[in-house]
Amino acid sequence: METYGKILNIAMPIFLGLVLLEKLYGWFTKKESFKTMDMLSSMTSGYTNIIKDVLGLSISLLTYEYMVKHWAIYKVESTIWVYIIAFIALDFSGYWVHRLSHQINFFWNKHAIHHSSEEFNLACALRQSISTFVNLFTVFLLPAALLGVDGKVIAIVAPLHLFAQFWYHTVYIGNMGFLEKIIVTPAHHRVHHAINPEYLDKNHSQIFIIWDKLFGTFQEELPNVPPVYGITRPVSTWNPIKINFQHLWLLMQDAYRTDSWRDKFRIWFMPTGWRPADVIEKYPIAKIEDPYNFEKYAPKSSLLMQTWIWVQFLFTFALVSYFFANLATIGSPNIFIYGGFLFLIVFSYTELMDRNPYALLYETIKNIVGFLIIYQMGDWFGINAKLPWATVAIASYFIVSNLVTAYFVWFDIRKDSTIKEVVFSEIAQS
Repeated sequence: METYGKILNIAMPIFLGLVLLEKLYGWFTKKESFKTMDMLSSMTSGYTNIIKDVLGLSISLLTYEYMVKHWAIYKVESTIWVYIIAFIALDFSGYWVHRLSHQINFFWNKHAIHHSSEEFNLACALRQSISTFVNLFTVFLLPAALLGVDGKVIAIVAPLHLFAQFWYHTVYIGNMGFLEKIIVTPAHHRVHHAINPEYLDKNHSQIFIIWDKLFGTFQEELPNVPPVYGITRPVSTWNPIKINFQHLWLLMQDAYRTDSWRDKFRIWFMPTGWRPADVIEKYPIAKIEDPYNFEKYAPKSSLLMQTWIWVQFLFTFALVSYFFANLATIGSPNIFIYGGFLFLIVFSYTELMDRNPYALLYETIKNIVGFLIIYQMGDWFGINAKLPWATVAIASYFIVSNLVTAYFVWFDIRKDSTIKEVVFSEIAQS
C-alpha cells in the first residue's frame, strides 16, 4: 500500500502535466476551447479511483495466489520472460473483462464512468471506476497461473499495463502505419469510445489489438464517419461519484418497478441497456438517438467559478499527495477516515460544478467534518510535525471554501434559477 502510494505521488503530477500540455496544444494550435469543467471532472474521477485502490476497497472471490498454488502445471524461471508472460496474460484478461463490461448490464456499471465524457482526450483516460468491490474476473489470469507466474510479478506489471493505456486517449495522433496492426492506437481507441452505430462495442483490446482481430470485435476508424464520444444515455453530471453508480441505480429501480418476476432477475444479465418492456413504457429515460445532433452537457460556468474549481482541485491534489506520502504514519483506521473525507471534498465541489443549489449544504457538511477531524486529532493527521503552519492553512481553507460556495449558490446559481422561473412563467402566460 505504501509503495503504491509513493508511485502514485510520482505519477500524478506527470499525468496532470501531460493532460495540460495536450489541452494547451489544442488551444493554441487547433483553436479549440479549453472545456475546463469536463477536464476537471475527468481528473477528479482519477482521484476517486486511486484513493479507492490505495485503500484496498475490493476483494477477489478467487485469488490469483490460489490459482498459482493449486493449478500451476509449470514454473517459468524468473527471467525477462516471466514479465513478458505476465504482461501478455494481463492484456488477454483485460480484453475479456473489458468486453464483458460492455456486453452485460450489471458489469457495465463498473465501466460507464470511463466512457461518460463527451470529449476524447488524455483527461478522460483518468475516468476510472470506484464501483467494483468484488473482483469476479481473476480467472482470466489463468494462463499466467498455469505457468506459475508469481503473484508479485503480476503486482509489479499490472500498474505498468494500466499506465500504458493512457497515451492513446487523444484526437491529435492520426494513423500510425504498421503499428495499427500490432498495438492499440489512438485511432483504434477513438472507435471504442464512439457512440456511432458503426463503432459501438468495438476494439476492446488494451495494448495488443490482436485480441479484437482474433475474437471478431475489431473495427477500423472510417474516414467518412467521425467518432462522436460519450454514452447513449448521457450522465448529465460532472460528479464522478454519481456517475459511478448511476447505471446500477437505474437497474435497481427497473428491477423494483417491473411487474415481471422473470425480468426482475434477468435484467442484471441481459445485454447492456436492456430494460423490461413495462418499465420502458412507464419510465422512459433520455437516450441519444442521433449521435450527430445532440446537446453536450455543459452547464453555464463563469470564469470566476472555473477559477474557484481549479483552486478546489489543486487543494485536493495537495491533500491527496500528503495522504499517499504518509499512509504508514496515518495508519489504520485513520486512512479510511482520510479517504472518506477526500470523497466528501470531491462530491461537494463537483456538485457546485453541476450548479446544484444543494452544493452549499454538501460544502458545509464537508467543512464541519474537517473541523471535527482537526479537533479530535489536534492537527491534520500529524501534519504539524512536518509543516507547523499547515493545519491553520487547512482550517482557513474550510472557512474560505464555505464562503465562496455560498457566494456562488446565492448570487449565481439561485439568481439564475429565479430568472429562468420568471421567463418560463411569462412564456406560459403569453
